[in-house]
Amino acid sequence: MERLPSWIRQHLAALRALLVLTLVTGAIYPLLVTGVAQAVLGGNANGSLLREDGTDVGSALIGQSFTDEDGAPIRTYFQSRPSAGGYDPLASGASNLGPEDVLDTLPVPGAKDDEGNPDTGRQSLLTQVCARSKAVGELEGVSGARPYCTADGVGAVLKVFPAAGAPARVVSVNQACPAAPFVAAYQGVKVECGKPGEDYSAGRTVPVRGDARAVVPPDAVTASGSGLDPHISVAYAELQAPRVARERGLGLDAVRALIGRHTTGRALGFMGEPAVNVLELNLDLDRLKG
Repeated sequence: MERLPSWIRQHLAALRALLVLTLVTGAIYPLLVTGVAQAVLGGNANGSLLREDGTDVGSALIGQSFTDEDGAPIRTYFQSRPSAGGYDPLASGASNLGPEDVLDTLPVPGAKDDEGNPDTGRQSLLTQVCARSKAVGELEGVSGARPYCTADGVGAVLKVFPAAGAPARVVSVNQACPAAPFVAAYQGVKVECGKPGEDYSAGRTVPVRGDARAVVPPDAVTASGSGLDPHISVAYAELQAPRVARERGLGLDAVRALIGRHTTGRALGFMGEPAVNVLELNLDLDRLKG
């Protein structure tokens, strides 16, 4: 070896280091970690898969929707919280819309988007929350009203165009004509409905807080940051319990007992809030019925 040129010795040393590091980091370490995980963590290391009748039906760590082929909620099941990614692990993420997103883009009748599809406009985060709350209220037989939401389930937002210090024109921009505006007048000026395609950017944005008290819990109308949250709040589960019990012909106390069985406490006893795993709860419901 001493008779070899220095550059060859350097290359051989580099090759030996590459082989050793490849063996250690690419084989020994992964096998060691995998072995410890399988021995200590069991099912968690394999994705916390849930099986029913010998078939994988989901993971306790990933939420899923309980809707029919048309997207309507299946009334015999507890519903998960909304997901911006449709509970697709490959599309995990949030809507990236924030609290300032309160203005809709109204669809223009007869118009098409860049791909030739009918123009559907764009719902603001506020209108998404309002629409979800209205839908949940109708499903559960409770009030879906919320502050800053109209009765027809859109954001209660005005665009005010001043003139000489007083409003000269006021538009309920999220309510497309011929809808009746949620308020008839603002500071003495008649409120107009929104006209699709009209530019209202010059007006002052005024969200209007009504006196409604929200009954539908926040997690029923807002998507999680990951879009894959398998849990709902205890309050949302309790809201759904009467409907599920009625649709399945079960006693309400029995359904509430199942909710308690699938409720996890706060992490480390003080972080977060108690939560209910929806998939595990629904699977137990099916077993109870059988």
